[in-house]
Amino acid sequence: MEELIQSVIAQEAEAIKKIPVTEAFSKAVDLIHKQVHGRNGKLVASGMGKAGQIALNIATTFSSTGTPAVFLHPSDSQHGDLGVVQQNDVLLLISNSGKTREIVELVDLAENLYPGLPLVVISGNPESVLAKSADVFISTGNPEEVCPLGLTPTTSTTVMTVIGDALVVALMSKIGFTSGDYAKRHHGGYLGDKSRLQAGNGLPLSGK
Repeated sequence: MEELIQSVIAQEAEAIKKIPVTEAFSKAVDLIHKQVHGRNGKLVASGMGKAGQIALNIATTFSSTGTPAVFLHPSDSQHGDLGVVQQNDVLLLISNSGKTREIVELVDLAENLYPGLPLVVISGNPESVLAKSADVFISTGNPEEVCPLGLTPTTSTTVMTVIGDALVVALMSKIGFTSGDYAKRHHGGYLGDKSRLQAGNGLPLSGK
């Protein structure tokens, strides 16, 4: 069992190392910055199933670090929740296959609401309909799942999470996000106390 677990960890770590780091990352950061911090829009993240859970995590992490973001469930978007989208927003859509029906439909719905709404796509399929419709396409590298059936989203969702973290950290750097800024958005718990302590001591977010 220990050998199996070590193998899983090793495979996922290797998949992270193989994420294609291209200019798409900087283009995505610049686009999100322009829409959110330049035009007072927000980031709207969406995904279906487990990819949706990753999108939710990315949205909440962006929000807590100075870039307003919300999660929009693609199915709920067809029943009124599309109304959360505004004309200066930017969509961040996650789909491993790049052809998830609900996400493809969300693109059409958003385009009908606000034509030309910018779109960032994270996917493992550069030839997919979503990838080709994106303003910025970020590839996961399409890693093999560690699931023994090759079916359950495992490695792919790990890679998606890391890509989201990279975008968040890059935006924090671009906007000069500080411990004081963090404290204003995170009042409770250990992190709230820590951020206020760092801000009071004039320390940056890293504590260095």
